[in-house]
Amino acid sequence: MIYCKQSTDLICTLKNQCKSVKHIYQVHAQIITRGLLSLHPSSASRLLTAIIHTFNSLLPPAPHRPPHPISYHYLHSVFNLISSPSTFCWNTIIRSHTLLSLPENALFFFIQMRRRCVSPDAHTFPFVLKACAQSNELSVARTIQCQSLKHGFMRDVFVCNNLVRVYCNCGRIGDAYKVFDESVERDVVSYNVILDGFVKGREIERARQVFDEMPVSVRDATTWGTMLAGYAQTKHYDQCLSLYDQMLVLSVPHDNVSIVSVLSACGRMGELEKGKQVHDHIRRSGIQIDSFLCTALVDFYAKCGSIETAQGIFEASADKNLFTWNAMLVGLAMHGYGELLLNYFSKMVKNRVKPDGVTFLGVLVGCSHAGLINEARRLFGEMGSVYGVPKELKHYGCMADLLARAGLIKEAMEMIESMPMSGDVFVWGSLLGGCRLHGNVEVAEKVAARIMEISPEDGGVYSTMADIYANAKRWDDLTKIRRLRDSRKVKKNAGCSLIQLDGVTHEFIAGDDLHPQSDEIYLVLNAIGQHQYQMQL
Repeated sequence: MIYCKQSTDLICTLKNQCKSVKHIYQVHAQIITRGLLSLHPSSASRLLTAIIHTFNSLLPPAPHRPPHPISYHYLHSVFNLISSPSTFCWNTIIRSHTLLSLPENALFFFIQMRRRCVSPDAHTFPFVLKACAQSNELSVARTIQCQSLKHGFMRDVFVCNNLVRVYCNCGRIGDAYKVFDESVERDVVSYNVILDGFVKGREIERARQVFDEMPVSVRDATTWGTMLAGYAQTKHYDQCLSLYDQMLVLSVPHDNVSIVSVLSACGRMGELEKGKQVHDHIRRSGIQIDSFLCTALVDFYAKCGSIETAQGIFEASADKNLFTWNAMLVGLAMHGYGELLLNYFSKMVKNRVKPDGVTFLGVLVGCSHAGLINEARRLFGEMGSVYGVPKELKHYGCMADLLARAGLIKEAMEMIESMPMSGDVFVWGSLLGGCRLHGNVEVAEKVAARIMEISPEDGGVYSTMADIYANAKRWDDLTKIRRLRDSRKVKKNAGCSLIQLDGVTHEFIAGDDLHPQSDEIYLVLNAIGQHQYQMQL
């Protein structure tokens, strides 16, 4: 009885007081030196459970949980001390490897469990299916589904939820929905998993159908956040804002995922007032502005033209990551603050934030708009050698645009032709725009021929060449290019304008007949300059 009490006390110490891996080793050593494992074989099972509980408390929360090689080997050694592991012991070792992001090991132990003819229970299959979801093991998941059905566990909500998650992760959304549809019992996790699968598969209409069928009382913040993110990612911005209004009516608690999605939609649609209301809600609710929410606010205000407000939010935030810096740099680039952008880039480097391709895209665009040619050349040359960022086609496109705008047509042409990859319509189109700006007809004809080879249906190249010929007074060539466009039945994409007036966004397409209300809006905008509005061409 004394040894049993000692074993129990030490294991309780392991579970409740150990604060590091070293402490775990010390308690384990005491159990071994006192011979408690040999006297009480069941202590090995309890020890394994306590060790896994302690390791789990020491590791960072998912999804930032890294593999832990020390715990991997250590758990194996403890598990091997158990002469006849029970189902509970097998479940424990399988679950531990899913927690440590070692799904292959979890599946290995499940296979060993079945080879030893140990019967699984209702807890076994959810743990194994989590491992399948982590490793995208579709074939194994199908086998687990068959075994779950054989053992009568397909009615278990946890088994069904994890099976749906596996199929969603593997891109088998049809199979996932079939399991969901046939499940006897559903909880909020059931709905959230299938919603997330539809959203990631960009099947937003099917996601909305499931959302509408879901009882209102079951929906939680994750449910609403998933739908809002889905609408924002699929560019259904108006529906995103409409759903957000429903949240307000129903007094649904907001989380940061929901707010970030709504701010993204407001920024894309130019809904400045709506975004301000969301920002006010953040202040009133006392929601902590983390790096992701700060990034969303900076991006929103920059897109809506309030670059000073974006800058103030950025400066006030103590939690900045790479995305936050990129949002600030891209916002400054959009507004043509080239010198200020370079200052922020220098601060970013001094703060030891490693730039990426988006960072340099914003920097090069800002230099292009501000005409900072030498600075752009230097940073473009230092991308790989100094910062370790590979040059992509979009970076070459920015440089081509910058050089062409500055009239350095020959240098831009040489750079494009020396690229390690083939130029696309955007790269060549940047050079063509420079040729139009500076009246270089000879190079423009060569560039236009390249663009027509890459994208014959692009109507912009014909319009640009028509402008170039017209400016050069080459009327015969102008007639030829228009006839060529008509013979190929190429149509130019219509331009779109957005105007916001009194909180309502109005969209106009080039060639539309203006309705009386639209005429009235234009008259008001011309007569009264105090209304806030945004136009995107």
